[in-house]
Amino acid sequence: MADDGRRGEDDERGPGAQHQMFVVMEDLLDKLKLLDYEEQVLVKHNMKPLSRHYFVASPYTANNPGEQFYMFSVIAAWLITLCGRPFETPQEHDDPNATVSNVLSQLRALGGLVDFPPSKLKSGSGEHVCYVLDRLAEEALKSRDFIWKKPLYPSEELEEESVMEDDAELTLSKVEEMTEEPDEEEDVIDLEELKTRSNQSEAGGARPEMILESVTDSAEWNLEVERVLPQLKVTIRSDVKDWRIHVSQMHQHQDGIKTSLKEAKGYLDKLLEEISKTQEKVGSREKYINSQLEHLITDYRNAQSKLSEAKELYQQGSGGVTERTRTLAEISEELEKVKQEMEEKGSSMSDGAPVVKIRQSLTKLKQEIQQMDVRMGVVEHTLLQAKLKEKNNMTRDMHATHITETSTHTYL
Repeated sequence: MADDGRRGEDDERGPGAQHQMFVVMEDLLDKLKLLDYEEQVLVKHNMKPLSRHYFVASPYTANNPGEQFYMFSVIAAWLITLCGRPFETPQEHDDPNATVSNVLSQLRALGGLVDFPPSKLKSGSGEHVCYVLDRLAEEALKSRDFIWKKPLYPSEELEEESVMEDDAELTLSKVEEMTEEPDEEEDVIDLEELKTRSNQSEAGGARPEMILESVTDSAEWNLEVERVLPQLKVTIRSDVKDWRIHVSQMHQHQDGIKTSLKEAKGYLDKLLEEISKTQEKVGSREKYINSQLEHLITDYRNAQSKLSEAKELYQQGSGGVTERTRTLAEISEELEKVKQEMEEKGSSMSDGAPVVKIRQSLTKLKQEIQQMDVRMGVVEHTLLQAKLKEKNNMTRDMHATHITETSTHTYL
């Protein structure tokens, strides 16, 4: 699914979008070399040099997400510090989400555009990783007041080069003719004869008092010219890279496009006219169908409204049913608890162990009651003796007082 989405984005941006990442990565590596990243990053952290397409996400390149993300975070932190902003170098055990968030916040502060989710950077490779590092490298170069100079192209003398190529072609053709026609040696110009003639002319020129006259026969000269003329023809080989050849092809293609455009325009105009007529027919037919089915549409709308009302009633009723179902479930749960308690009590009643315990308790109670009766009898007897003793004491006291009173009366 991710490959399909990426392929769709590339199709929208153009056929060269998938190769743009390679170009950005190559430019980024050049900028890092200008910033001396080999000494300040690779040697410091004991890392390997970056390859030409290290951060490119492609099926043709080897990917190591952990190593690439750590390299990305270290280089991004170094570039941010070059821009004059404090930034701690992340470690391998740091949270990648926090590292990505900090890098993107610094990029926004430097004026960079961030219109992609942070999760795109966690893979350590891809278009967005190259974009972030390239943008930070640009800002680092600006902070160092680095200025890109225009390239200086060396001036080349094209005419001399073309002449040399023509000479080479002539020499090559001459060698081929010599190898292919070894039997035509009698037709080759006699250089020795020309040399002797030139020497004679120079010797004759030493005598200025004499008028120079040509000793060559004009008929022979014409024959010699006609014989040598085919060998002096220059054949310029057509170069595929020459733009003059493509100009004629462009004109031919342009003429063909114009003629094809005229024909296609006529067909397209006819097609447009037919489509417009068909649309008018479809529109009129649609209006007619709507007028014929208007009452059915009204009935359908009424039925829809009734259906919506019935759905509302059904929802209300289903809500009541749900509540009652919940209440029934609670009652059923309580009923199960009561049944369980009744079963426990019934099992305890059918069991003889409690009866034995009750009998033992009754026997024990009887014994305790007898002991209490004995104790009560002893207490009652003790109380009765105390009362009798008290009564005897009271009688004795009363009798003593009566005797004293009678004795006093006798003395009087």
